[in-house]
Amino acid sequence: MRKRNLTINDIAKALNISKSTVSRAIRNKHDINPLTKKRILEYADEHDFHPDIVAQSLRSRSTKTIGVIVPAYHIPFYSNAICGIQDFAMKMGYNVMICHSNEQYEIEIKNVDALLAANVEGIIISVARDTEKNEHIRKLKRLGIPLVLFNRVIEDFKAAKVVVNDYYGAKNMINYLINTGCKNIAHISGPNNILLSNNRKAGYFDALTEAGLLINEDIVLEADFTMESGINTTQKLLEKNEKIDAIFAVCDAVAFGVIKVLKQNRIKIPEEISVAGFTNEPMAELVEPSLTTVKQPIYEIGETASKLLFAQINDPDLPPELCVLDTTIEVRESTRQ
Repeated sequence: MRKRNLTINDIAKALNISKSTVSRAIRNKHDINPLTKKRILEYADEHDFHPDIVAQSLRSRSTKTIGVIVPAYHIPFYSNAICGIQDFAMKMGYNVMICHSNEQYEIEIKNVDALLAANVEGIIISVARDTEKNEHIRKLKRLGIPLVLFNRVIEDFKAAKVVVNDYYGAKNMINYLINTGCKNIAHISGPNNILLSNNRKAGYFDALTEAGLLINEDIVLEADFTMESGINTTQKLLEKNEKIDAIFAVCDAVAFGVIKVLKQNRIKIPEEISVAGFTNEPMAELVEPSLTTVKQPIYEIGETASKLLFAQINDPDLPPELCVLDTTIEVRESTRQ
């Protein structure tokens, strides 16, 4: 069950000081003894206190609101996933508060605190690129907040999760490239601290191994999830003068950067180098040549995350569930047929 939020009165009673003194310390006022202020803030942090900005009248009843934290608004995957989350939430009579971390761990922590302060009844999170520590998410479990992780999840954290079969999606794509005649397939991976990056890389490696092809670590480079990183990493690949006949990117945005650099260097796609991505963003059909990619059921990912969250809201004792959705290959013009 969700624990009752710690109040200013609780802190005042525990430290044997006045409520007004605690209030001034929490609001960072200067008319208070520095040592007393330090003592109050340390106690508040130790006991996961967060200010409640919701009206007092709402304290004892449902706010009919859930929170969502995504790494970035500009990534089309998340706008589509949010539609799935919000549509189901609205069917349940709930509103959705959406925050984005801008791919920054510190902002993600502030997002969590803001949603707690708003008294949301559950939170859905896709972690930021540089999130490695997860104390702020563990705090949610301690407080009994219903929680679902989606897309970018934390491997060793026990919580409900929604992902796609990243390993098999990547492996199937590499098998497709091999079957079209590609033998020297480069991979631009995502950050190594992100589970989906490692799963897609593992699918890449295993497909090559099972096909009896040699693995060349020199043509496996790490990037992030942006077009700019795809541009920079592709330039590094070309500078290596390796005989590459295909490039598999961790996501479509990176693949768009790959296509741009290859075209700038007058390398024919797919005659000389095939290019494949992962996601199936709307732009995948519009780039020239159109992008072959691993298609994720993005709306369904968001909808499933929302369903798991409301299941927890209705039954806090539900064990965490892992939902793995299937992917398919969307063949277009950027790869050999």
